[in-house]
Amino acid sequence: MACTVVFSYAGHRNTGGKDAETDSIKRQLYMYEKLDLITETAIPLLNEIGLSTELPKLTAPTVEGKLKQLLTAVPLDYNAQVQSYIDRYSTDRYRSYLSRMMGLSTYYFPIYEQVFKETGLPAEIKYLSIIESALDPHAVSRVGATGLWQFMYATAKMYELRMDRHMDERKDPVLASYAASRYLLEGYERFGDWLLAIAAYNCGPGNVQKAIQRSGKENPDFWTISPFLPRETRNYVPAFIAMTYMLEYHEEHGIFPEGEVPQVGETQLISVQNPVPFSTLAAAIGTDESLLKFLNPAYKQDFVNGSVETPKRLILPQVSPTNYEELYAVLNETDHSISNETLLAASQPATVTYTVKRGDTLSGIAKKHKGATVNGIKTANGLKSNQIKPGMKLQIF
Repeated sequence: MACTVVFSYAGHRNTGGKDAETDSIKRQLYMYEKLDLITETAIPLLNEIGLSTELPKLTAPTVEGKLKQLLTAVPLDYNAQVQSYIDRYSTDRYRSYLSRMMGLSTYYFPIYEQVFKETGLPAEIKYLSIIESALDPHAVSRVGATGLWQFMYATAKMYELRMDRHMDERKDPVLASYAASRYLLEGYERFGDWLLAIAAYNCGPGNVQKAIQRSGKENPDFWTISPFLPRETRNYVPAFIAMTYMLEYHEEHGIFPEGEVPQVGETQLISVQNPVPFSTLAAAIGTDESLLKFLNPAYKQDFVNGSVETPKRLILPQVSPTNYEELYAVLNETDHSISNETLLAASQPATVTYTVKRGDTLSGIAKKHKGATVNGIKTANGLKSNQIKPGMKLQIF
């Protein structure tokens, strides 16, 4: 291993004899130093001219130094809060979890990286999705945030993600990543700081603006306004930095991809203009229905409700030329035994209005509506407590 020896060569000229020999050796050592090649192989030369042969000990880079070596657009600052999350993620309890995240990342991260390259978002923000959803497109938080990037219903509508009885584009890795990019880029344009943009992604730009005002500073960084942010956001940014560190240096921590992730390989995007069951599509291209559902998590039911007026996007594994004809026939078939009632129900908005009846409770109402949660209902309707009265009209997402 190369190490640095402090050695100064004066560069004077000798006329001959032992001094000339010593001068030649010094020249060699000087060149080794310039090339960072002072190693154990230089010891004989050092001995010959009577210099110390004890090579300096190498100092392992610190966590702070390693974060700086990553050369990211997002400032990966180091402090006690970041270290506390690194300590947590370094435990045996988290090692298997992070290995599973690495396994899932082999599919999701290339999608993120392509989207971020197009939109101009720093690539390292891909690690934020682990903090948000543990790379689970079907993740739903206690307040109803959904998908890989955990969009609330109202925010998702702002970024033109479709949600109805049949599909929820918050779960679509590609479309949700474009929406997340827009949200984060807007935060960066507003605050001029990536960590503040990330904080705004968690708690909203309004809360970040209030924290800036409370700090009394003109252009504060995240750490300056951190005491004035919600507790979750105070922890959110250090957790992101620590996650980035752990997975960038995963080998040093014994973290390697694990878990059953479908071997997808190349994929292709098609437009579907007729209602087609997943089972029929899978049979046509010779693959498992479960793989189609993995590639298209936004669909809530077992079919793609495409139409000429509203064609639907579908991701397929690479289709063999021998299956082209059958796939074409399936996509153009107009009768796949899907009832009109099912198709009509699938096209209805995801939001329903529920009128509270005597004896109703929020938990009971949530159980009646698939995907609804008590906190989600409270948030959507501005409820401060679990108390409801007969006759109240609640929006259920």
